[in-house]
Amino acid sequence: MMNKLASLLCIALFPTLSFAQQPSVNDTITRTAVIGFDINGNEVYYNPETPPLNQIAGAPKAFYTYFWEFGDGNYSFDKNPKHVYKKKGSFETRLWTTNNYDNGKPPVAKPKKIVVTNVDKDYNDIVQLDEHFGFRLQRNREPLPEQEMVVVVSYKNEKDYTTNGRIYLFYNERQFKNDNFELIDTRTYHGERKIEEEIIASSLEKDDGHSMLASLENNIAKYQIQLQDTTLRNNLPLTLEESKTKYKKWNILEFDDMEPGEERNIFHTIKTTPEMIKDTSAIVTLRGVYVPDRNYDDHKVKEMEMEIVTSHDPNKMSTKDVLLNYRFVRFKRVNYKIRFQNNGEGPARTIRLETDIPDMFDKTTLAVEDMYPKCEICPEEEVNYSCLDTMFTDKQAIFTFKNIYLPGSNQKNVKEYDSTQGFVKYSIKFGKDFHKIKTRSRTAIIFDKNEPILTNYSTTRFLPGISIGAKTGFNLFPEVDNSRSYFVGATISPYKSYRGYLQAELMLGNHTYDTRTTVQEDVIGPIDTPIGILDRVLRRRTSNAEVEKFNVDIVPVSYRYNLNKFIGVGGGPQVSLDVSNKRTLTFSEEYFLFINNQQGDPIPELFDEGTSEISDSFSDIRLGIFADITLGTARIGPSAGIRYVQNFDFPNRQWQFYAIWKF
Repeated sequence: MMNKLASLLCIALFPTLSFAQQPSVNDTITRTAVIGFDINGNEVYYNPETPPLNQIAGAPKAFYTYFWEFGDGNYSFDKNPKHVYKKKGSFETRLWTTNNYDNGKPPVAKPKKIVVTNVDKDYNDIVQLDEHFGFRLQRNREPLPEQEMVVVVSYKNEKDYTTNGRIYLFYNERQFKNDNFELIDTRTYHGERKIEEEIIASSLEKDDGHSMLASLENNIAKYQIQLQDTTLRNNLPLTLEESKTKYKKWNILEFDDMEPGEERNIFHTIKTTPEMIKDTSAIVTLRGVYVPDRNYDDHKVKEMEMEIVTSHDPNKMSTKDVLLNYRFVRFKRVNYKIRFQNNGEGPARTIRLETDIPDMFDKTTLAVEDMYPKCEICPEEEVNYSCLDTMFTDKQAIFTFKNIYLPGSNQKNVKEYDSTQGFVKYSIKFGKDFHKIKTRSRTAIIFDKNEPILTNYSTTRFLPGISIGAKTGFNLFPEVDNSRSYFVGATISPYKSYRGYLQAELMLGNHTYDTRTTVQEDVIGPIDTPIGILDRVLRRRTSNAEVEKFNVDIVPVSYRYNLNKFIGVGGGPQVSLDVSNKRTLTFSEEYFLFINNQQGDPIPELFDEGTSEISDSFSDIRLGIFADITLGTARIGPSAGIRYVQNFDFPNRQWQFYAIWKF
């Protein structure tokens, strides 16, 4: 009996246990973290308390990363930071924890008030910005839909005098239909103030070393500038105008009285929107512009790339070219980035990245654009210094970091979290013959001799585009006499679809034909005629008509399928509307005398003939269905086709012969 009860209990609890072991990505349970600290004068030691991690099955060991904001304009990415406050006062410390390889929500920590009543330690927290040209953007995590992240803007006065300047932050790229981010809070600690200003570009006086592409649209010159990661520029109106054309929203802060050598930080809390792009291989950007002195146009530009994620995973593959225009990609370089992190307890000496290369790409055009750890490309012979080797198989490119030292995040005395991460950026062109289909790539990351870690799939897709086609031809109607029907029209469909697609058509035509001759006979009498009263007469009426129509044929939507690049088939409904309809009726009437019940000769005096016209508009709507086949360049360019239409009203059968050119 006890065994049966135990079995029933296990069965009842199994779904619950399974759910607990495999939490959903959309977990609604809020987890909390607690800010713990010990204070000694103005020196504070922080210690976070975090909930257990929900390990993703098959992923590397889950772990937390941390971001601290100390409430005085300073921050740290350490797990247990020590912070020395410069002055007395009450400071609000904030903590953000990020759960890596964990499919629950990040824990939320309430801010903690830190009261400093005694300053007896030297202030020694300095953010070194020299290698970043005095300007830097950082974030505490990658964007995940409906989660908050912190963007830190750090800037330094490198002038030898006190300055008053501006900081611009641009976000929400126009290339995406929906907004990706919402700026919900900005925290400043040095009197920075938000200003509302319309960004207006002045006339350009010189190139200033920009790489520009100019085009003329609606008589307005537009400029596209290829800005590097961190650059020094001196044409501020040009940079602002280009930034405005790329981003939908921006935030502007002004600052005053910044001393020479002084460094400051601004903290932006940004929430990703539910409508943000869901492609987990996409790269989105924020752009910062730092104007050290408002009296001059000299400025610095920093563009920060971020990768869309569904869970926080430091090993990831992504691309900036998520949506591509098929018309213009023939010579475009598609950019990819492979990001990895050593989560071990020791350094990695060799890192191998086995990356899928879709068939439509030309592997011979692959170029490594950047990498970390920074090293040279390996020569053909074996060397004992650090280098990056690239080799190819039929389906893959293999990047191998040799003779490097990449610390592990769990390695003793490793405090710089970024030092445990690396990446490879590469670009590649399409091959000579490629189709309009999406690509999928992922990477197997191998640290030394450990088991491979598989990244997400990075995808590229093509925009549908629009293809306008010019169409002309003639129709045959076997059920009517002397039919003459010609038309011209246009089609609209996606540009150069690979296999199946939808198409709409509009055709204007003229159709002329003769109706069948009808003969009607009846016997009448007696009748009074010029030759006397006739007892019995045969009356014969003969009539026919010529019909001329101006009609519109509409294919509201049809499904078409390209069997290959030369043959296409399709089918769908067709609606025909007679815009105008003119019938010219011709008739004759003859009489024949009956003699001994036999038809005699026509009576010449009893003969009549004439014509009449009947015109109307929008008099008839016919419905039908069709199937057809085209031969030629089926996806784009010229082709010829044959279509059979089965109409539900007379004339029921229709053959259409046409030529079409799609642009």
